[in-house]
Amino acid sequence: DIKIAEYFFEKANRFDPEYPYLQHQRARIAFLNGDFKTAMLRIDQEIEMYGAEHPNSYYVRGLIEGFASDYQNAALDYARYLSSDPTNWAAINDYAWVLLKDGRAREAIVATARGLSFFPDNPWLLNTNAIALYEIELVEPALEQARKAETAAHDVSEYDWLMAYPGNEPRSAGSGIATLHKSTHDNIHTLELALQKKSIQ
Repeated sequence: DIKIAEYFFEKANRFDPEYPYLQHQRARIAFLNGDFKTAMLRIDQEIEMYGAEHPNSYYVRGLIEGFASDYQNAALDYARYLSSDPTNWAAINDYAWVLLKDGRAREAIVATARGLSFFPDNPWLLNTNAIALYEIELVEPALEQARKAETAAHDVSEYDWLMAYPGNEPRSAGSGIATLHKSTHDNIHTLELALQKKSIQ
């Protein structure tokens, strides 16, 4: 319940605005409300006060920057977060996402390949890796990865999804899994069409 969370965080802010992770959480709420400008101001406050002591704040800032289409700075903040938590697959996937958005597909391939070395059956990493391969016209390897992603996606339980998205409303797990299934299926369809077109040429 974002509104109740916001009420208590704002109340805490009146008592002690420098309380650890308070501005971090206020930034998350502003982000969830679509107010990226306020979210940035608050996460910058947290980082200014605690910096490397709270590396998660760099992750949140990367997320805000990514959704605000500031992909270059988002990539820098994700990289900074990953220096403290190099095997966090969700962070690796988000990092690859902003690299793709910034037109850096080859770097996204490297990032997702590194993630897959730790989590070879992760459907999110496989899916992003497939997209990155497609971006540099490696259609056949992309299709192979996309098919692996679809297979792996069918093994994702509601518990797995909630572990992947701990800040999300638990009741949205079912729709989240359905979205993942659709994404992997749609990617396969796109890649199969691209391969057919390539064979005709």
